[in-house]
Amino acid sequence: MLPDNSRLTNNNFDLLRLLFAGTVCLVHAYELSGYQPLAWIGRVLSSDVAVKAFFVVSGFLIFMSYERSSSIASYTRKRIRRIYPAYFAVVMLCAVGLFGIGTREAADYFSFEWVRYVLANLSFLNFLQPTLPGVFEANRIHAVNGALWTLKIEVMFYLSVPVFVFLFRRYGNLPIIAAAYIGSTVYAFLFTWLAEQTGAGIYPELGRQLPGQLSYFLAGAFFYYHLAFFQRWAGLFVLGASLVLITDAYWPVPFLEPFALATVVIFFALFLYLGNFGKYGDFSYGVYILHFPILQSLLHVGWLADSPWLFLATGVLATLIAAIALWHIVEKRFLLHSSHYVLANTSAGKPKDPGNGSGADATDR
Repeated sequence: MLPDNSRLTNNNFDLLRLLFAGTVCLVHAYELSGYQPLAWIGRVLSSDVAVKAFFVVSGFLIFMSYERSSSIASYTRKRIRRIYPAYFAVVMLCAVGLFGIGTREAADYFSFEWVRYVLANLSFLNFLQPTLPGVFEANRIHAVNGALWTLKIEVMFYLSVPVFVFLFRRYGNLPIIAAAYIGSTVYAFLFTWLAEQTGAGIYPELGRQLPGQLSYFLAGAFFYYHLAFFQRWAGLFVLGASLVLITDAYWPVPFLEPFALATVVIFFALFLYLGNFGKYGDFSYGVYILHFPILQSLLHVGWLADSPWLFLATGVLATLIAAIALWHIVEKRFLLHSSHYVLANTSAGKPKDPGNGSGADATDR
């Protein structure tokens, strides 16, 4: 049984996505700079949890988008329109624009390595070429945009949804979600164990790839398909999830943590409505895919090295301004007329159904 719209017309998905993207931006400001006055950010906030929460939101909304699409072609068009134009723009802006701060001459910069960067990143294979010639070589981390690694996972999630829904309709969604969830947590646990046993850095890297993150995506899907049940027992769900997350902070419970995190995220998204944060647009995606090269550029220039707090404020403000510009110049122009954000501009103040585009057409990260 699919959920009705009672909990979907007014929600906090836009706000949560912006908070998650902002969290990743703040944590990266410390990790990229290494400025000790900003060390508190890494102690208080977690980019890892924010990314996992993104996958939870994506699971809920992408399955909803697919179920509400008239065909696989319609679903595919919505996914491409939502993520690829802005992604393409950011990759090419970095590839061309960062020549101005690099250390190579044009002939050395626009080389095979540059072509490899463009082709690898435009096809979501960022790990094949994360750097540009002569760019950020003096920075602590040389990658141009280290936040993009999640996008290839997100795209693979998109591709998996039609397969999962086919299996749901044939065998029921609960057994399939449970089986895939268990498989994902076992995969992640195995690579965590291998990392602890060997100390090899490749194992944590493999563990966070697909299918290691699938448990969060499918936990979000569970709450979409069983929203009525969750609504009936929300208090017990949240109590149990809170206990699991508190326990996990001291004694890891990797098989329960994804579902517990999903419980808390979806509860805040649907049960504590705080207002229409998508009224002026969705800037979360822009914040997520723009902040890394902006912070790297500020560190490269180095004129804020003696002012960590000014560096942080400048980086956050520049990222927000750039994200707003990306939204108006690129993202908004590729939305369907039925999009939540298009409707919001023509009927400001009215409740909106995210199935028309808000979260369902504007996921992610």
